[in-house]
Amino acid sequence: MELLRQIDGYCERLGPEYWAEPVNAVTNAAFVLAALWMWRRSAGVPLARALCVVLALIGLGSYLFHTHAQVWSAIADVAPIAAFILLYIFAINRDVWGMRTGWALGATALFFPYAAATVPLFQYVPVLGVSAGYLPVPVLILIYAGLLWRRAQDLARGFVIGAAILLVSLTARSVDEMLCAQIPLGTHFLWHILNGVMLGWMIEVYVRFMRGQSAGIGLEGAPAPR
Repeated sequence: MELLRQIDGYCERLGPEYWAEPVNAVTNAAFVLAALWMWRRSAGVPLARALCVVLALIGLGSYLFHTHAQVWSAIADVAPIAAFILLYIFAINRDVWGMRTGWALGATALFFPYAAATVPLFQYVPVLGVSAGYLPVPVLILIYAGLLWRRAQDLARGFVIGAAILLVSLTARSVDEMLCAQIPLGTHFLWHILNGVMLGWMIEVYVRFMRGQSAGIGLEGAPAPR
């Protein structure tokens, strides 16, 4: 693998310079700000705190990618995203579905064959096909929302909102190079801003659920049996 090979995949980048993508680089602050905000709101929920740390690392990794634009920084960009997805799935499997840790880990691992099976299909989706690697995520969120609708309606609604924001942000990511002639700056920076909002929101939804459980609220909104 050529770790130092240059990557040019965005409208804003016109050369190999460190600050060739200033807007794409700076807007990664959205991830860090969302992480800091949710850190304050997630006290007492350990996995939510862990998600906040990973969210901040997403911002750092993406910043490195949009400044260095090399293979190694692309890895630094996508690795924290994958970690966030897997950690979040595990949190929901364990704390919402009530799976034991081993079962929750096993169910989380199913994301890999699910993504492998669906990504090739998503490549044929108009416009969004260029972001096929990410499309399994909003679909999975909506699947979880449907499955949880009767058991935890507020959580399910939060998932639907999160999936909607993610689909909008994926659209911004997907049309970036398509609109270079009309929008030289590109639209990738909107992916950062919207994704920062979306990931922060997903942590918030999980924290609210966990706080409800601590307060004795059952999955259907009724007092949990004691």
